[in-house]
Amino acid sequence: MTEQQTIDALAEAAVETIESGMTVGLGTGRTASRGVVALARRVREDRLKDLRCVCTSHETETLAKFHSLPVIEFADVKEVDFLFDGADEVDPELRMLKGAGGAFTRERVVAWASKRCVYMVNADKLVDHLGTHRTLPVAVMYFGMASIQSHVEELGLRGSLRHTIEGKPFLTDNGNLIIDVSLGPEHDLEELAASLNDVPGIIDHGLFLREADEIIVDRNGALERMSRES
Repeated sequence: MTEQQTIDALAEAAVETIESGMTVGLGTGRTASRGVVALARRVREDRLKDLRCVCTSHETETLAKFHSLPVIEFADVKEVDFLFDGADEVDPELRMLKGAGGAFTRERVVAWASKRCVYMVNADKLVDHLGTHRTLPVAVMYFGMASIQSHVEELGLRGSLRHTIEGKPFLTDNGNLIIDVSLGPEHDLEELAASLNDVPGIIDHGLFLREADEIIVDRNGALERMSRES
């Protein structure tokens, strides 16, 4: 099985329970984009009707519209039936690290409003502790940047401001900056998340500790489902 086929199988598994009439949250990133393509295929081939799609980034919105998926403004939506997305790392407790694409604030808000959240990952994203291969992104306001970064360092988190490939500060769709910090096994994730949430000027962070209802793992073409119910 080729990599392309493997990714498609993973994406198709993530969208297979979506039904006509649902409001669907579309994640952001390379894996989530495959889910968008797979959902568009289901709309065509299975003739799904009356879907409403909520996008977690401008990038995803552009892709969804290209594939003729019906996109609506999340500001007008009280509840989402189903969200699919990817993750950068997943630990044995189904806690996730997200944010490589910078859309984690909107991804969290849509996940919070969703009845069911399904995430897709390759097996190499499974780790013993979050931060093994990826940094933790922290979205912050420009206003008070130096003070906010100082408080982040007091929490034992050191890192740097994210930049674009052109060397300019990376801005999220909400206009915030991102500090990417190192995360080690010595950190208590629940305490750390709570501490970050308490710092004025921090908009959000990439610790998704309870959002996942199910994670579908691609193990070299064989799909495994991990859920909180199992």
